[in-house]
Amino acid sequence: METFTLSRKELHRPGLLQAAVGGRITNRQVAVALGLTVRHVRRLKRRFEAGGATALGHRSRGQPSPRRLAPAVRAEVIRLMTTRYAGFNDTHLTEKLREGHGVAISRESVRRLRCGLGRPATRVRRPARGRRRRIPEAARGALVQIDGSPFAWLEARGPALMLLGAVDDATTEILALHFRPAEDVHGYTTLFRQLFTRHGLPVAVYGDRLNLLVRNDRHWSLAEQLAGAQHPTHLGLMLQDLGIGYIAARSPQGKGRIERLWGTLQDRLVSELRLRRIATVAAAEAYLPTFIADFNRRFGKPPAAPAAVWRRPPRALPLILSCRYQRVVARDNTVRLGPRWVQLPPRRALAGRRVEVRELLDGTLVVLHAGAVLARHPTPGPEFVLHPRHSPSTAHRPPRPLPAAPRPPRRPPPPAAGRRPPASHPWRLTIDQDIQRHLTAKGRTLSRSRNGGHSH
Repeated sequence: METFTLSRKELHRPGLLQAAVGGRITNRQVAVALGLTVRHVRRLKRRFEAGGATALGHRSRGQPSPRRLAPAVRAEVIRLMTTRYAGFNDTHLTEKLREGHGVAISRESVRRLRCGLGRPATRVRRPARGRRRRIPEAARGALVQIDGSPFAWLEARGPALMLLGAVDDATTEILALHFRPAEDVHGYTTLFRQLFTRHGLPVAVYGDRLNLLVRNDRHWSLAEQLAGAQHPTHLGLMLQDLGIGYIAARSPQGKGRIERLWGTLQDRLVSELRLRRIATVAAAEAYLPTFIADFNRRFGKPPAAPAAVWRRPPRALPLILSCRYQRVVARDNTVRLGPRWVQLPPRRALAGRRVEVRELLDGTLVVLHAGAVLARHPTPGPEFVLHPRHSPSTAHRPPRPLPAAPRPPRRPPPPAAGRRPPASHPWRLTIDQDIQRHLTAKGRTLSRSRNGGHSH
């Protein structure tokens, strides 16, 4: 008969069963002490009488589990883990095995295989920190969190990019994503256009205190002091015209949903882009809608309130998503913005009047006066990038005084030898003549005195 080593749970059985065999205690007392049934105690007594204490071990100990992974499945998972899906986290790899290869194994099995290979976890789990939880909004569209994350999204296959994103506070669903070389006005305007056209206008937007979104300088013009508020930025004017409030977070933890989203995307999105061998910005942009739909299906949660509060965007949305400038019409009825100029219609003489020039996201120039569109100038091309020519507040600032021209350094006086006039100078001639006349007169006086003394 094969014997087995007893576990810690089975160490108390031999002594109690020996007492029961000797008649010192009953089978019910043994059952109560071991937490077993009386029937199972009788079975253990027969095994103890036949084989002793070593026969009380569990008979399946040391045998392979019937639920173990088949060797072929185990080898296939290890192959995919080390080749195609290298760098995937355990949960992501479990999903890929189930959806792409029909291998239905648990995340814990994947973790055990990874640990058996000596591979560390992709993301180290940190202990939870105590914090005060902010209650999320109840309805879709009540609050949208926006932010940007610089990262090597294409790894070594492409340039380092900035990913701008918007997430719904009520459902944690991704609403829009956009790749840009840096965090700029063009990127956020494009993000707003995607968000407003696909979903609608939210009640408020929650972001950080970036100077593109809010004013964080200390300058207050006279008009701003009278109004009691600073003039908004270009992006702030867009949100203000659309009736969307902006909440500036005072710490990254304030908008924790989108901050945690970046950690997930830097793992999952990078792995998906690597899996598809995407190496260009255009291909990555084309893949983002597919990724967003799959992400929201997996991680989106239903809102507390079923009715959404999105608002329909206005028809003039492209005109609102623009940079605005104040210009004075020239005498030839033209308006200039940088190197570009717009010819106004000749039926209205607006020379000397102040008009508003808007530069749209696609580069189109629109001239407005009293709310009416006067003229348009076509876009310069698809490669146009909306870049603010100056802050909206600079139109209300007094012009800075020009710096005074620096005085030329004073020349040091020439040495004494350099101040003597030349021999041909009139002063030198007059002085020489006076000296000669004085010497001549003195010579005559001496001659007279000598002649007189000799004659005497």
